This record gives sequence, structure tokens and C-alpha cells, in this order.
Amino acid sequence: MASTPEITPSLAELEAQERRLVFRQFTHEDAWALGSLLVELARERQAPVAIDIHRSGQQLFHAALPGSSPDNDAWIARKRRVVERYGSASYLVGMRFRAKGTSFEESSRLDPDTYAAHGGSFPVTVEGVGVVGAVTVSGLPQLEDHKLVVEALEEFLSKG
Repeated sequence: MASTPEITPSLAELEAQERRLVFRQFTHEDAWALGSLLVELARERQAPVAIDIHRSGQQLFHAALPGSSPDNDAWIARKRRVVERYGSASYLVGMRFRAKGTSFEESSRLDPDTYAAHGGSFPVTVEGVGVVGAVTVSGLPQLEDHKLVVEALEEFLSKG
């Protein structure tokens, strides 16, 4: 995606993303539109990703682009479970553990076959309600997965 070295965002930057990227509501139509936007962005980049949007335990959107595999679906589920458990982006959760000098796998006491604090899953937060779901991408390096989701959320929410 980018030819320049990736700069890892700080915890403060990641937390600011979560405070900023909040929906007034999140409907089935919103899930379709956001998922379609992610597909469009991924196709422009020829990104071999799978995309998933869940709300309240229900899958509202899923797409698997060329080059993705069943492994991406497994990663999606593991990253989404981190968002559902912690109420924060999977990348941010992993960064919080690393900031304490440890890793999610070492210190969370959660099964790494079930949970993955790797970038790419972001909470769907509704004003006055809280986290109601997650939008997840898998197939790129974790920071790129995270950035793709954030870019789509920023574009989608700027239109609303």
C-alpha cells in the first residue's frame, strides 16, 4: 500500500481515533455501505483481504477479495473477539500490552487460537450506546489492516 516506512501510531493517537470515529446510529444499511466502501478501497489497492462487519453478534457484511483465504476469516474472528471483549480496537489492545513490556499472548490469559490482538478490527461505537459491533479487515500486515479500516470509517463518517 505505502512505499514509505510505516510509522506506528502512539497509544494517544489510537485512543483519539476511537473517540472520534463514532456513529449516531448503525443500521444494516450502514453496514452495507461501509463494507462496500472497504471493498472499493481494497480493490483500488489490489489488497488481498477479507472484510467483515458484525453488530450485536450478527454478521451484517462479509466479502473475500482475490488473494484472501479461509485463514483470513479465522483471523477476522480472533481479532473481532478482542474488540468484543475489550471494547477497543484490536491493534490498540495489542499496543497497550506492548507498552507494558509484555505481549497479549503472554499476559492476557486468553487462548491465542480464539483471540488475536493484531491490527484490523475496530469497534463500531454508537453515541450514547457504546460499542455495538466491529468492522474487521484481514490480509495485510496488521498496521495496514488497521489503517484501511480507519480510513474507511473516516470517509464514511465524514459523509454523514
